[in-house]
Amino acid sequence: MEVSRIENLPPPPGIINSIKAGFDVVASHITAILLPLLLNLFMWLGPRLRMDALFNSIKSDVVSLWQSGGVPAEDIQMILDWYNQTVPNLNLFWTLRTLPIGISSLLLPKGTLPTPLGEPAIWQVGALSFPGSLLLLTFLGWVGGALYFRSVAWVVLADKNQAVGVFSAILQSVMVSFFSNFLLFMLTLPILFLLFLIMQFSALLTNIFVLVLSLASVWVIVPLFFWPLGVFIKKQNVFTSIMSSIQLTRFTLPTSSLFVLAIFLLSYGLNFLWRIPAEDSWMTLLGIFGHSFVTTALLAASFIYYRDMSVWLQVVLEKLRPNSAVKQA
Repeated sequence: MEVSRIENLPPPPGIINSIKAGFDVVASHITAILLPLLLNLFMWLGPRLRMDALFNSIKSDVVSLWQSGGVPAEDIQMILDWYNQTVPNLNLFWTLRTLPIGISSLLLPKGTLPTPLGEPAIWQVGALSFPGSLLLLTFLGWVGGALYFRSVAWVVLADKNQAVGVFSAILQSVMVSFFSNFLLFMLTLPILFLLFLIMQFSALLTNIFVLVLSLASVWVIVPLFFWPLGVFIKKQNVFTSIMSSIQLTRFTLPTSSLFVLAIFLLSYGLNFLWRIPAEDSWMTLLGIFGHSFVTTALLAASFIYYRDMSVWLQVVLEKLRPNSAVKQA
């Protein structure tokens, strides 16, 4: 009887079918790409918010402090070279792209190159406005991400009345983003500490530790990936959503991990294609449109996969319950 019950189980949702359905639904509701399209255009043609003036004002004092502390000149020069190559190219408006909930945006290679409209305006943050700017941009990223996720979930849902309200979407998105980033921070600190200790003993042990850590990270990455989706598909709160995500991962880890890997590879791999045009060429518009469409389609595919897999899991668990078997007998 147990074998018969297993054979009668419905097949789980397919990865390819979910991705295809995501592209189909976004192609039918092209306005879903509006928010990432606008954010990409702002990142490309809008002003740059930089912090190099602030850092340059304290650079000489920091170098003097390092020299007095006995830091070798070669190490100081290496840090300064990295600083000169990195910090002037940073655009703090990139902070608007938040994770795990946020509006998808294409990070262009350089933040200092001219655009088709000419040289971009450069805004500098000061010592007092720097932390406030980061907090404000992060919060705006969370709010924009909530509206973006809600709009994509709306086109996926068959019953539009099941869509989560705007205020609830923003509140739960802020809470999911805060708790998920806090969780990652708390996990990262001891891992980095252990990695530092192991590196002091053996390179072989370090490689083994990194390998084991990479395999174990699946149990963290996959639940975090699906954590926000329950808020927009099932109207769950932050805590119920993570429990649903953990349950989904527990019973469908092989398939779900492959789905997350496929989403990552498609998104990350195609970013190289979108970045081919030069930033001062109007051809970049094609890359921006392609990125906005594909990433929105992949988000829709994630909602579809999560919805269908959750339904499938409920059916399977119901059929495998002992009470269900008694009723069928």
